[in-house]
Amino acid sequence: MNKLTSTQRIISLILKTVIVLSVLIGVIMGALASEANFMGGDTVFMYFTIQSNILIGLICLIGAILIITNRYENKVWYIIKYIGTVSITLTGVVFCFVLAPGMGANAWNLVNVLTHVVVPVVSVIDFFVICTVTKIKKINALWVTVPPLLYAFYAGIGYVNNWQFFEGYNYPYFFLNWGSEAGAAGFSDKPPFMGPVWWILILLVFLIIIGLVYLLIADLITKKVNKTK
Repeated sequence: MNKLTSTQRIISLILKTVIVLSVLIGVIMGALASEANFMGGDTVFMYFTIQSNILIGLICLIGAILIITNRYENKVWYIIKYIGTVSITLTGVVFCFVLAPGMGANAWNLVNVLTHVVVPVVSVIDFFVICTVTKIKKINALWVTVPPLLYAFYAGIGYVNNWQFFEGYNYPYFFLNWGSEAGAAGFSDKPPFMGPVWWILILLVFLIIIGLVYLLIADLITKKVNKTK
């Protein structure tokens, strides 16, 4: 394992502080918002957005403590940080490019900007700032599928038990609607066009690709840093 430079430590601590504060503000504001708002009120914690935000927030809080106490050379934490970073990337990409276009101007309120843009972007930057410490094997890219798979299972239970993610909706996102015209694994000429099985498979492939790309970039950064030593 490599040592973090003083510059890396300071930058990472600043980034982690931004992440933790953004998560706190975003989650609290979301929980206090009217239930008439998408992902607002008591049901806010039922969404992957908030769950992935809380996950990366806790990971970064622990990471900050490890850096401050000079115990950051923990490979398990780096793998978990990597998994959390890819998960929060999914949160940002799905919202910005799949959900937001259909929500109009209402999509870009403070809560959504913090939880879907600020936290994901800063988390990715932070990952690359500290990626020189340890090399994560490419096989670990498979682990990035665990959080979304667990959430898909959780959402499926909610659908069967008619949990109300939003008033009148027993599913959190349109692509996890098992009762759509497309069915579980069919296709339709109307949204969501494909059944949840296909959406889940596409998202899992996307996650693995993103995970591998992040590791390749991390390797390039590490090699460049080592050459300058």
